[in-house]
Amino acid sequence: MVNFIKNSDDEYTPRELVKHAFEHKETPRIPFSFGLGINYPVKSDLLEYLRFTDMQQLDDYLIRYEDFRQLHVPYIGPSDKFCSLPDGSYVDAWGVKRSPINYSENGTYHEISYYPMAGIKNVSQLDDFAWPHPDWFDYSAVPEILKEINPDGQYAVKLGNGNVFETSWYMRGLEQMMIDFIDDPDLVYAIFERVTDFYITYFDRTLRAANGQVDVVFTADDIAGQRGLMFSPQLWKEQLVPWHKKLNERLHEHGVKIMYHTDGAAHSVIEDMIKMGIDAWEAVQMDADGMDARKIKKAAAGRLAIHGGISVQQLLPFGTPDEVRSEISYLIKVFSTGGGYIPAPAHAIQAGTPPENVIAMLDTVRPDL
Repeated sequence: MVNFIKNSDDEYTPRELVKHAFEHKETPRIPFSFGLGINYPVKSDLLEYLRFTDMQQLDDYLIRYEDFRQLHVPYIGPSDKFCSLPDGSYVDAWGVKRSPINYSENGTYHEISYYPMAGIKNVSQLDDFAWPHPDWFDYSAVPEILKEINPDGQYAVKLGNGNVFETSWYMRGLEQMMIDFIDDPDLVYAIFERVTDFYITYFDRTLRAANGQVDVVFTADDIAGQRGLMFSPQLWKEQLVPWHKKLNERLHEHGVKIMYHTDGAAHSVIEDMIKMGIDAWEAVQMDADGMDARKIKKAAAGRLAIHGGISVQQLLPFGTPDEVRSEISYLIKVFSTGGGYIPAPAHAIQAGTPPENVIAMLDTVRPDL
């Protein structure tokens, strides 16, 4: 992170607040992030609740609270990838197809409906697979995009996503990938190697084009569920961690901080996440089993920043505004002691969340606004 701007001796820019959070330094206020965002039905309810006239007015209101800006590199690859289809589905650069599934009257998730690698039987077939290419993205556009989203350099800029396991099973299918771990680890190795190499090249080229103006790279791999890890710690450390270490080492050469996302009860591998080379644990789903704030802070203090923690599973959708304020205040008290905390929703804020609770969250994390 470079070129931070302090407005005065007592006032820090959002970018500098984020920097200090990653360095475990206390600041006059702590930075805030919307994390994975707000789902459309919630935004629609907020629009009505706040009596705004259009969604742009709401977006302008919400972005005041956000200390990050997101960099997206334009796609310029083949037209049959990264495209929308007439039935509302879309295909990503890896050939994974996602189709719309309604979860509320005006809310839709896109769930995987086609796994392009499902039929592969052995390593030799990978050579014929339609892998994406880093050339499919327009890195020359990055400087102008940065000027547009962060013209004064006041905000921390985040770039994503580097998810080795998830990208792989999105192509292969989760059940088949879990079988592959046992039945064909050589195939898993070969897939992970290609996926990791793609992300290394993509991030290298983007970060060179950004010339020091990207502060955080978002990586991810959900490795845990509500009750614990999805697989043994040994399997995770042997078959997946080495690829993230390889990716993280390259990212750190660019001077960026690494924010690693996993949902679920992942508290048992905090030490291993630190050894993997990440700078912040993202999500921190407090509703999962064994997720105790004080124990997590003790394990992470001074070594691993925390980004997230605000429950989208129970607190925001089902709590009262007073409960929202109380729980978030508690998390801030615990996690921000000694620095190292960026409060954020633990995932996208879900449909059915009362707008009053969203406002209670914002009032608690940013009482200065």
